[in-house]
Amino acid sequence: MTLGEPMVARWGSEHPAAPLVVVVHGNGTSEHSMIEISPWLPHGPVAYAAVRAPRPAARGFTWFTDESELASTVDWLLGWLGGEGDPDRSVLLLAFRTGVTVAGALLLAAPERFSGAVLLHGALPAGELPSGALRGVPVFLAEATEEGTDPAARTRHWLRRESGAPVRLARTASAAQLAGEIVGAAGGWLGDRLDHLHAHGENPLPDGPEADWPGLGRLPARAGGPPDTTTDLPQLPVACGADLSDALWERLDTRDWAPAAIGPPGTRSLLSDRGPYVDPATRERAHLHPDGSVHVALPPAWAYDAVAKGWAVPHPLAGVRLDAGVVLVPAPRDRRELEIVAALVSR
Repeated sequence: MTLGEPMVARWGSEHPAAPLVVVVHGNGTSEHSMIEISPWLPHGPVAYAAVRAPRPAARGFTWFTDESELASTVDWLLGWLGGEGDPDRSVLLLAFRTGVTVAGALLLAAPERFSGAVLLHGALPAGELPSGALRGVPVFLAEATEEGTDPAARTRHWLRRESGAPVRLARTASAAQLAGEIVGAAGGWLGDRLDHLHAHGENPLPDGPEADWPGLGRLPARAGGPPDTTTDLPQLPVACGADLSDALWERLDTRDWAPAAIGPPGTRSLLSDRGPYVDPATRERAHLHPDGSVHVALPPAWAYDAVAKGWAVPHPLAGVRLDAGVVLVPAPRDRRELEIVAALVSR
């Protein structure tokens, strides 16, 4: 089947360089179905383009009748996107239900093309999901507590534990419709991401050689991979390491420190005149939790390397409200890991 020219509903800015949000509806509806949430989405210098799925269905339109058609849909959308204004404009995805599968396929096919994604009540495509494929691409993921299916669980697990993306997870009781609280949270996240892009530009994506860490050289892979973390803020490890927090503190440059304004009681901030920062207002470049885990702001290329090797987990708001290189480094589990964690934080 030859796919024709896309039918597109547009609103927002008409400037060809304005950030573009591509809206991907669910199967059985049309490009107009998502316009009803527009009051909750950011206004100002941002363009929205809701694309109609290319295949007629009994009701509305569908992106694919089976996933064998997904690749042609992705090629069709990327071809259309290539003619949408300035080729260097920021492009984000906003997808609902089956549209999440399409958005996921787009992200996997061309991660360098997208500046972030809002994924509402859907699942990623079947098949292999490569580790680290979305490093530097912030994601807002909404799911319902009733969505206990394997595809939804697989989507959540891969995005949070394996994709390398900073993932903000929001949950609601039901996915029967887009609840106001979820739409509001998604709109707030999208506005924050657009503000970050305006202030700081695109996150650099991992495309160079492995980082050469002072005192370490090439970073080895962490045994067991990255740790699991809490699904909500504040971001903390689910499991604790060995009781080596005091030993870690002794290995860090603690000449300029203060009690942290955020984090569990007993959290200590490391301050510096050299960024990047976890909190620029206080010059905080890292803070050490009582369990020995550390939030630290790293240059993005170093953060991506630490994430890829299992030594760090992106903060859910990295590249959204925080510097793109803010990560959580788990507490060391033994003396060997103590030296590596100290080197990561001291970089």
